[in-house]
Amino acid sequence: MKTMAAVLHEHGKPLVVDEVEIPDPAPDQVLVKLIASGVCHSQLHQIHNPASPMPLMLGHEATGVVEKAGGQVTHVKEGDPVMLTWLPRQPGRRPSTPTIYKLRGQEIRASVATWTEHSLLPEQYVVKMPAGIAMDVTAVVGCAVMTGSGAVINTAKVQAGQSVAVFGCGGVGLCILQAAAIVGANPIIAVDLAKEKLEFASAFGATHLVNAAETDAVAEVIKISEGGVDYAYDAIGVPQTVVQILRAVKAGIPGLRYGGLAVLVGIVTQPTSIDAQLFRGERRYMMSLGGSPNPDKDFGLYLDWFREGKLKLDKLVTQRFKLSEINDAVTALEKGQISGRCIIEYA
Repeated sequence: MKTMAAVLHEHGKPLVVDEVEIPDPAPDQVLVKLIASGVCHSQLHQIHNPASPMPLMLGHEATGVVEKAGGQVTHVKEGDPVMLTWLPRQPGRRPSTPTIYKLRGQEIRASVATWTEHSLLPEQYVVKMPAGIAMDVTAVVGCAVMTGSGAVINTAKVQAGQSVAVFGCGGVGLCILQAAAIVGANPIIAVDLAKEKLEFASAFGATHLVNAAETDAVAEVIKISEGGVDYAYDAIGVPQTVVQILRAVKAGIPGLRYGGLAVLVGIVTQPTSIDAQLFRGERRYMMSLGGSPNPDKDFGLYLDWFREGKLKLDKLVTQRFKLSEINDAVTALEKGQISGRCIIEYA
């Protein structure tokens, strides 16, 4: 069959919406007609990364409806509403069948692609969702929510009463804030350079706002938390914030407790070093890949939070684009014009 998709032909250049051919599903694949897709900073890295293979199809979080399922697929069937993600729904399982789209005879390999009206992908990237739930704003569960909220409940396992600081209040950072609030963390400190993003963050659970353009962010976090936070998250990934989160966590007490945990969530694209002296006081540091997820289990919890009004996806999604407007969405994200998350709708 054929479908319309956004295709990148040259690094750093605009995407082209074109017609691509999709093969029939392999035994372990699922064909999904998309409802909506998120637009993530990860795609910006792919667009500008000289190592990305060309041509390239992008996007890795979405919702849709199953149109066909391969013979080995048992957890979803035709007509089921589903969420698409980029890490296996069952930890430790790796999909074996790549998807090969064709554009006028030229092959395009993709494990997951969601900037397209239809997506063919391994069943491990397809998570069933209950009927009757909004399928527009839930498109961001497959990355933004999985990564941000998962970094709280899975990677760090934050508990009620523990202190949290989040450096970077984009879509993933806001999901970290929301999950921290849901589990009862306090205080929850939001750090950003943009005043409007901090104001926006106050609606997602932040108890304190720190404008890093106006003050020493680390000193302010230490002051608010009276010595450093239990958990500090970097949802940006630039060299400065990579180091700041370690400086912002509390020191431990020998024989009594470890120091705080700095959690790197953002994608680091530049060489970065950390002074080993910053680990004094048994401060700890780790990376969270996609929120250390178990999507088959986690996504149901996130949808419960959404239905209960705890996970504010309706507020998180602030702008909507059509597939034909994909370059407008990319430009807006690059220029910092998106509060929260934007989505592509395929109505």
